[in-house]
Amino acid sequence: MSNALATTPFAEDQLDQIRRLVSGATAEQRQWLSGYIAGFQAATEAPAVPSAPPAAKAPLTILYGTESGNAEALAAAARKSATRLGFAAKVVDMADASPDQLAKAENLVVIASTWGEGDPPQRAEAFLAALNADNAPRLPDLRFAVLALGDRAYARFCETGKQIDTRLAALGATRAAARIDCDLDYQKPAAAWIDATLREIAPVQDAGAAVIHVDFVRPQAEDRARVFEAEITAQINLNSSRSDVETYHVELSLAGSGLRYEPGDSLGFVPRNDPALVEDVLRVAGLSGDASLHEALSERFDITTLTRNQIADYAALTGDAGLRALSGDEARMAEFLSDRQFVDLLEAVPTELKAEQLTGLLRPLPPRLYSVASSQAAVGDEAHLLIGAVRWSSHGRARHGVASIDVAERRGVDATLPVYVKPNPHFRLPADPAAPIIMIGPGTGVAPFRAFLQHREATGARGRSWLFFGARRFTHDFLYQLEWQDWLESGVLSRIDLAFSRDQRAKIYVQDRLWEARRDVFTWLEDGAHLYICGDAKAMAKDVHAMLLRIIADQSGKDEDGATAYLRDVQRAGRYLRDVY
Repeated sequence: MSNALATTPFAEDQLDQIRRLVSGATAEQRQWLSGYIAGFQAATEAPAVPSAPPAAKAPLTILYGTESGNAEALAAAARKSATRLGFAAKVVDMADASPDQLAKAENLVVIASTWGEGDPPQRAEAFLAALNADNAPRLPDLRFAVLALGDRAYARFCETGKQIDTRLAALGATRAAARIDCDLDYQKPAAAWIDATLREIAPVQDAGAAVIHVDFVRPQAEDRARVFEAEITAQINLNSSRSDVETYHVELSLAGSGLRYEPGDSLGFVPRNDPALVEDVLRVAGLSGDASLHEALSERFDITTLTRNQIADYAALTGDAGLRALSGDEARMAEFLSDRQFVDLLEAVPTELKAEQLTGLLRPLPPRLYSVASSQAAVGDEAHLLIGAVRWSSHGRARHGVASIDVAERRGVDATLPVYVKPNPHFRLPADPAAPIIMIGPGTGVAPFRAFLQHREATGARGRSWLFFGARRFTHDFLYQLEWQDWLESGVLSRIDLAFSRDQRAKIYVQDRLWEARRDVFTWLEDGAHLYICGDAKAMAKDVHAMLLRIIADQSGKDEDGATAYLRDVQRAGRYLRDVY
């Protein structure tokens, strides 16, 4: 023991502690202590065994093309589920994508919306043009699947998704799952398809790996979890009593709601159907007097839109030979659908239906979105809307816009409207308050631009601003006239160009005013102006787009392809934005 103590590495006080511990220990305790020291030494002195490198995650690109944000929301939710399944997933906007990037992607999920008569989202136009070009790259190593969003009320239902699906296959890519085409009530089928598709192409797990449960969170097209019953505090027809149109300025109180919106956002609400139309539908179906069904048709089902699927389903239900023949003839089908509604189908072949047969023919009543015509920086806990009352006649029947007449006639001051905020991040004022803006908004399309100028005035932004506004008549239809004039006087609005189509023999529209001011329009674009268009998609937005290309070609000397490339560059820079409907 003396030799061991002579060479001890312990200090004297540590040796005293060891002596006291060992001398008082039993034989069993000494044995345990010996084993503990041996085990401790093995654990601390054994060489580290290098761990196996983590398995590489399979790449997945989720590519979306969106007009109103629905496809973008689905893409974000799909990325979360894909990450849980072991993918290295990323979400890409078609505005930021190219076919060359797809050549490097192993797995691709496309979520694409269609708007209007088969048109792609504006932010996807350049990508689709490149994908369909003759020099698009071959994609033999790509696995893909396409989810298409659309509206069956249009003939070219889900056209954008269909074109992408066909083109990717033509370029040599492998279809990993069959395409799904979703109508307005897309949430459940889209969620189920994404869940199944991700599982189909998910990386193979090692035998000992844990199984990952995918809890796909179904995204909502709108953030309707925060619906608020907003009181209508003002409702004013901005047109004169001699006008042949009605446009209502509607003010809503958001006090106590906690709802926040930005200029460019929309408010959405699910309207109530016209009670007289509900009665007509029930009468023709032989179901008058059913109170619960009346309530369902008033608040839950779309009883105005008529689709090809409804005609085919009603033909099968009734066995009517004429409807069957109509379903198989596209030209006659298109003619029948023109300006008709669901009640016209029932009246064409009257049949007594059961309640479940009637509701089985109908789609859910979709929400309506209206651009907010105010800035909270100026109005606080309020939101203002600009709603044009829609009325017309066709096929011997008076027709009404579902949402616009619900507000204009059936709700008034002190009534409430169940609203929610629908953000529109792709229709925002420039981050730089000094950046110039050009706003093109005829009719109710001027709504977001009132919000823009309210916001710029309230925040002290001094960037130049130019408004192109159009309506029928100066005297009767100049919406918010005094406000524009006040903003012109104060400098918040730098310039306004007006187009009143019925004030002269030859009709004049906003695109005509653009051409007259083409030199200044192009100068503003060259100076970095942000260009905004809001309003009708079928005619105005297309005509304005064509005029912009003409102006660019005229002022720059570029040919048609050069002008198109110029405007696409402006769009990629986030300076050409449209909110059309």
